[in-house]
Amino acid sequence: MINVLIADDDPFIRESLKVILGLDPELHVAAVCGDGEEAARTAAGHAGIDVVLMDIRMPVCDGVEGTKKLKALDRPPAVLILTTFDDDDYIAEAIRNGANGYLLKNVPPSRIIAGIKTVYQGEMLVHPDIARKLAGMIGVRTDAPGTVVKHAVFEQHAAKRLSELGLTAAEQSIVRHIAEGQSNKEIAAALFLSEGTVKNYISEILSKLELRDRTQIAIFYLKMKP
Repeated sequence: MINVLIADDDPFIRESLKVILGLDPELHVAAVCGDGEEAARTAAGHAGIDVVLMDIRMPVCDGVEGTKKLKALDRPPAVLILTTFDDDDYIAEAIRNGANGYLLKNVPPSRIIAGIKTVYQGEMLVHPDIARKLAGMIGVRTDAPGTVVKHAVFEQHAAKRLSELGLTAAEQSIVRHIAEGQSNKEIAAALFLSEGTVKNYISEILSKLELRDRTQIAIFYLKMKP
């Protein structure tokens, strides 16, 4: 049985999700709450919470900060965030804070149920439309003061971390290009390599980082916050 905590500031959505999830015999809604702070308190006092289904926009404490609080617990639950397509400002930050997945709110109930089971098993889950929006989100806003400095600090930290994980300079470069949303063809042109060579590099990167696909490479890179 997977114990689920629902965090949403809309009482109607909370109760609707509770009914929907309750129809699956493998899920049990252990509690519901109205913001991220309450979610963290509830999870801290309820050792059996396995997955938190978290709205991203909530008063008092939103899903981004709520995820951070949940992941700071001694036994942090998996966090699956429900979001709308225009929540760009929240996406990368919530992933860095440890969110295990994102789903759009308009997906069918069966997708939400399957998503809960996926993150419970320790896998990362990102809706394809959101995965595409992750391209280029490398930890800084282009209009923010001091962006160039922040970008350099991030790049240096990421390079050091990837090197420690055994990635060569060429592999690190390919990781950066993947995080910027470039295709194998575009990466090959930028680095003066064949597409076959790029594919081989990516296979090696996936093996070294123990990841499954390109989306996970981009997310891994985004999470390397200094």
